[in-house]
Amino acid sequence: MSGGSRRGRQEPAVLTTAGGAPVEVRRSARRTRTVAAFWEGGTAVVAIPARFTAAQEKEWVQRMLAKLHRQGERSAPGRRRPASDEALAAHAAQLSARYFGGRAVPTSVRWVSNQNSRWGSATPAEGTIRLSDKLRTMPQWVVDYVLLHELAHLLVAGHNAAFWKLLEAYPETQRAKAFLEGVAFATSRGLGTDEAAPAGSAGQGQERGSGPEARTWPDDADRSDTDWSDAD
Repeated sequence: MSGGSRRGRQEPAVLTTAGGAPVEVRRSARRTRTVAAFWEGGTAVVAIPARFTAAQEKEWVQRMLAKLHRQGERSAPGRRRPASDEALAAHAAQLSARYFGGRAVPTSVRWVSNQNSRWGSATPAEGTIRLSDKLRTMPQWVVDYVLLHELAHLLVAGHNAAFWKLLEAYPETQRAKAFLEGVAFATSRGLGTDEAAPAGSAGQGQERGSGPEARTWPDDADRSDTDWSDAD
């Protein structure tokens, strides 16, 4: 068939989370009173009753994505599948495009287990980025911050005003910095924490590469269910 009757019709906008992950909305005839949101293979899934109107769908998808975001955009510890280096590199490219206009183009991005003094590192001359695998247990928004931190080093070598200006584009920068500082403080005091900070990671003085860094994409569901009929 010719597409004459479809000319001028706009394609629906691609829905993504605040962190840039894809969103899938699933309607279920069996679901009548609850709305659920969970992670599946790196995609945020929102399950809604089949009888929802378009307006209800829009409202509840926004609500549930906000709820996932408050939970840290990640699955619970012990339910995560580590991302491959290839997936990490692809995610870095997405972050660069989203926040830096695609200007930061690394030649390689990978996880490493021998990085004991910083969360991440970048070598601008080679275009390489390395993330400590200690970040695998951290929330996605923290990993994204660290990854953006290292991507920014491909554009600006030091931690000067121009460097931090780049990171202002990411809305979770201050929150993620505080998170990592808290992890480093707890580790240095021997306090109980699920995260293990690299030695000397409390400050921002680790040459090229410090602060934020990579995370893993959850594949098992971290479910968030809400009774939509009783919700505010």
